[in-house]
Amino acid sequence: MKPAATPNWWRKTACTQAWRHCSSTAWPTHEPTHRKNNMTFLFSPLTLRSVTLANRIAVAPMCQYSAEDGFANDWHLVHLGSRAVGGAGLIIFEASAVLPQGRISPQDLGIWKDEHIAPLRRITHFIEQQGTVAGIQLAHAGRKASVWRPWEEQQGRVHPDQGGWRTDGPSAIPFDTNYTTPSALTVDGIKGVVKAFADAALRAQQAGFKVVEIHAAHGYLLHQFLSPISNHRTDQYGGTFENRARLALEVVAAVRQVWPEQLPLLVRLSATDWIDGGWNVDETVALSRLLREAGVDLIDVSSGGNIAAAAIPVGPGYQTQFAARVRNEAGIPSGTVGMITDPGQAEHILRTEQADLVLMARELLRDPYWPLHAADALHDVTSWAPQYMRATSRKSPQRPNVDYSDNE
Repeated sequence: MKPAATPNWWRKTACTQAWRHCSSTAWPTHEPTHRKNNMTFLFSPLTLRSVTLANRIAVAPMCQYSAEDGFANDWHLVHLGSRAVGGAGLIIFEASAVLPQGRISPQDLGIWKDEHIAPLRRITHFIEQQGTVAGIQLAHAGRKASVWRPWEEQQGRVHPDQGGWRTDGPSAIPFDTNYTTPSALTVDGIKGVVKAFADAALRAQQAGFKVVEIHAAHGYLLHQFLSPISNHRTDQYGGTFENRARLALEVVAAVRQVWPEQLPLLVRLSATDWIDGGWNVDETVALSRLLREAGVDLIDVSSGGNIAAAAIPVGPGYQTQFAARVRNEAGIPSGTVGMITDPGQAEHILRTEQADLVLMARELLRDPYWPLHAADALHDVTSWAPQYMRATSRKSPQRPNVDYSDNE
């Protein structure tokens, strides 16, 4: 594996060991000329097309399993809004189903009908008032659909008489023994999925989103087509790499056609199935090159999710190596995710050119205000909401005062 390039100025500092051994005061004093004095990489802006993120911290999509008929509600407003107050540069809403049968659980967020737009717009408006960019992940769960929420006593498939539905996939192969065996999608069914993603992107624009991410990871429908483990088709959507990648590329083309040219498009990929004979890192890099040519602006690199019994070596930053390969070999900006918890760790990832964006999930569930604390830890500053300025211990800039009386 080709390592990410390490700048000379990094090698000369006290931080030549792993990020965990670095003190927040040991960052190098000599930085590239395009950077402002004393600005960390984590709190430097990132521009994708016409959209500029205030920093490199993104809230990763995290299913809340709290919607009814796909509609966003007060839980989503408070959950996502608090992370905008907390200073994240980008918030990507949870996997939002482009079709009702594409939900993971009956309680998933949805964007398959126009009525979903207004409740979503209420949340994106508040997020933008905090200086954060709102993004949405468009998704179809495929064979992993129609299951119980993680905290329910029952697990596995939700039967139709319990509010579940028939699932679809590339082939009639269930994800696990307690999941429904999906129906293999017909070519017409595949065309319907492609159209549903494009229609959802149009709704996303109307709902006020500035970033769209297509979910092609974690064992959901587009990933199922990519992997030879779950895709046993013999037509133009199965077999060779080119055929298995066809659906993902068709979805991207359809979305890019309707999504405004000035707005960025992201794709989340699982870099590996973590099993011999499955989707792998070399194929991820190859697909990333094709996605770059198709108008994708950043690859959000994760891993796994398609094989129930896969042995995944989970640990701090365990997926960052994959983001580095995509960034440096496919020539496209990458985001990394997975057990990133420490400000020094996040800064190290960016400084050593392993990724351009750090996406965080569980750590931001534990601490919605992690970005504010990270700026303190790195001796940098980031803006605070006026209502919270009395709590900052540094000379942090204040965000503009907002009149919330007109919010819907």
